[in-house]
Amino acid sequence: MKAIGYYRNLPISDPESLIDLELPDPQPGPRDLLVEVHAVSVNPVDVKVRAGMAPENGEAKVIGWDASGIVRAVGRDVTLFKPGDRVWYAGSLLRPGTNSELHVVDERIVGSMPQSLNFAEAAALPLTSITAWELLFDRLKVAEGTAPSGESLLVIGAAGGVGSVLVQLARKLTGLTVIGTASRPETSKWVSELGAHHVIDHTKPLSQELKRIGLEGVDYIASLNQTDRHFDEIVASINPQGHLALIDDPELFDFRKLKRKSVALHWEFMFTRSMFGTKDQIRQHQLLNRVASLIDEGVLRTTLNESFGTINAANLRRAHELVETNRSRGKLVLEGF
Repeated sequence: MKAIGYYRNLPISDPESLIDLELPDPQPGPRDLLVEVHAVSVNPVDVKVRAGMAPENGEAKVIGWDASGIVRAVGRDVTLFKPGDRVWYAGSLLRPGTNSELHVVDERIVGSMPQSLNFAEAAALPLTSITAWELLFDRLKVAEGTAPSGESLLVIGAAGGVGSVLVQLARKLTGLTVIGTASRPETSKWVSELGAHHVIDHTKPLSQELKRIGLEGVDYIASLNQTDRHFDEIVASINPQGHLALIDDPELFDFRKLKRKSVALHWEFMFTRSMFGTKDQIRQHQLLNRVASLIDEGVLRTTLNESFGTINAANLRRAHELVETNRSRGKLVLEGF
């Protein structure tokens, strides 16, 4: 099968940083699906792994996590899917990635693809949808229900992949006042279109920006990037007994600054369930199916922003290069081999 991977950790400017490969077809295990991959998207985790995780034993490492495609075969213990089903998922860090024509994945972290989306539109969403859903409902414990709660959520980095889904979920499924951050006219417009009540500029002090829109503080903060840069303003902006959730990998910061306000600190890492084989990993199957239903009902929309063409090394290098700038809006997708 065709695949894209690497043998050495190299800068994305190096042609050898991602290369086209021919590899043996994978075989599904007992709970696995064998999926014919139709589309993939690129996430910050792709960039981090490519730059910092060396292949084992001199073998090529295939990365990529978001995928949409068609089930071609199933393991002997599979009960949730059958050959021919259209699926979407975000994979596992412990297994080869989705940048390949064929891919094996545990059925418990796979969902049925939205009927109203094509493969490219669907591939933009699994990893960010799982991350946003788990952050909002599993980590921050925000209750579903659209009656105004009197509470507020600040999403730092709202125009990115996770932020683009989180803003929608918070606006459409909860009673929170949603404030997103963006720094350019096009990203500010995007965040507003996704449903944020307010958009503020994260290049300015967050506490001052919140006062500009009439808020002294917020009850929940989702810090999706550059947490170390914003940390002091996060401390200043969060209400007493508030909740802070992170998904990035900040440099060390003094978390003791949260003590005076009794702020709860949460981490969200969507690969935790698959990495540790938790008893509740089927929750990712369930939430992907729920998101698919919400999309088909018109409640949520795809966050696909740009297509980078067919799935090959040259196009993936271009996509990685853009993701590394931290200035992308929504998601970058590649489709077909």
